[in-house]
Formats: sequence, structure tokens, C-alpha cells
Amino acid sequence: MVPVKLAFPVAADRVQPIIRVHGVGKTFGRSPDAVEALRDVSFDVDEGEFVSLVGPSGCGKSTMLRILAGIIDWDRGEVLVRGEDPRATRLPVGMVFQAPVLLPWRTVLQNILLPLEMAGINHRAHEGRARELVAWVGLAGFEGKRPYELSGGMEQRVALCRALVNDPVLLLADEPFGALDAMTRDRLNLELQRIWMATRKTVVFVTHSIQEAVFLGDRVAVMTGRPGRVFAVVNVGLSRPRELAIQDGREFGRYAAEVRVALEAACAG
Repeated sequence: MVPVKLAFPVAADRVQPIIRVHGVGKTFGRSPDAVEALRDVSFDVDEGEFVSLVGPSGCGKSTMLRILAGIIDWDRGEVLVRGEDPRATRLPVGMVFQAPVLLPWRTVLQNILLPLEMAGINHRAHEGRARELVAWVGLAGFEGKRPYELSGGMEQRVALCRALVNDPVLLLADEPFGALDAMTRDRLNLELQRIWMATRKTVVFVTHSIQEAVFLGDRVAVMTGRPGRVFAVVNVGLSRPRELAIQDGREFGRYAAEVRVALEAACAG
């Protein structure tokens, strides 16, 4: 497999990476039933950068996010977050999953504060920040509601607040808008862009949508099929803030086509 030539090379003046992944491999299970999820994965993410990660189903995108979060181990290679092993670091990391995973018996505010409670942090001292986040994502007045009283889009906003409440250095998102209808997904893409521009959190965002990857990302990393590895990286030179109408433009189409060509080549084997 020969990597595609990138039309948008990485700039020479990039800042110090917050994430450094080199030669990472991960296999689940033991022979003869072992499944190699990742092989020789290498990439960097700069401080404050928004990186989209795309690839075919089962290529290890979610596995890579869980490794970055320190949730699971890897077998080979090196992973550093601000120079530390994510399995041992005390740096705060936020994660948004494919489903909101809200506890049905807890209110919006209580769900947002849950990670602090579990970490043994005085969550009451952070209630003001939690309320600010709720207002920030347009849910002021819903603090006392429970998940069954919310729409799917509202639940994902709560999940985003929960991931941000501990002021993380890194935000990991595992296809958080994939199950939503197109209009809600567009609104949340705009919302996430607004939050990112205001906070400049470092974000790694997994998606199956090329349009979403290009709209949100500073760069788009394309992964091969299993065992997954980074096949190509496309720099997205679109100015910000980006409005939805930009997706109809020629420049956006050029970047989307670049990602699509890389994805097709990566999947061709």
C-alpha cells in the first residue's frame, strides 16, 4: 500500500505537539482468535489543534481514542500526552462517546458533575462552572431536568458539558453526533466549533462523515482498514469561523475530495 501524496503539506512552523503517538500497535485476544486492531500507528497533534480522524468501520479509531484517554493499554510503541504516559498521568482528559451515557436518575447538572464526584473532587465547588457550561450550550433552565425529558441533541450537549467540566487539556470525541438527524448534527457542529474557538482545547474527533471531518478539522487523519494505521493527513486551510454554507463551496469540495481519495486508497489495500 503506497500512501497518497498530500496536496496540503504540514506547515514548517507547527507548535509543540501535545500528543505524540509513535509505532503503536494493539491486539485484542490471543492466537488463534487474536484481532490486531492497530499496527504501527504514528501521528502528532499540536496544542490547541482540532484533528478529525476518519476511516472504515472497525479500523481502530475508537481504540486509539481509548488509548489516548488512558482507558486501555497498547502493546507496542509509544504514546505521550504532554510528555506523560496517558495511563499514569493526572492531566484532565474529557471524552464524549457515541451515545450520551447519561444516568437516567440524575438531573442534567448532576450528570455533568459526575466525573468530579467519581474523582473525589469537591463537585459543589465546580457547580458554578457546570451551570455556565449548561448556559453556554443553550440549555439554561434545563439544569434540573432528567435525560428522558431531553431530545437526543440536548443529551449530547449535556455529555459535552460533562467532558468539559474539569477543564481538560484534551477533548476526545468518538463520533458523538453520528446518531442524530442531519439538522441537529449541523447545529451541534456549529456549537462545537464555537466552543473550540472560545477555549482552544486540543480536540481529536472521530467521525465517519467526510463533510463533518473537513468542516470541523484543522487536519484530517485518514486511517486504513484493520489493522488500522494512519495512511494520510490532509491539512484543511479553510478560515474560521466556518458557516454551514461553506460546504457548498469549491474550496471545501476540494478538501473533501482530497480526503475521499485518501480514504478510498486506504481502503483499497
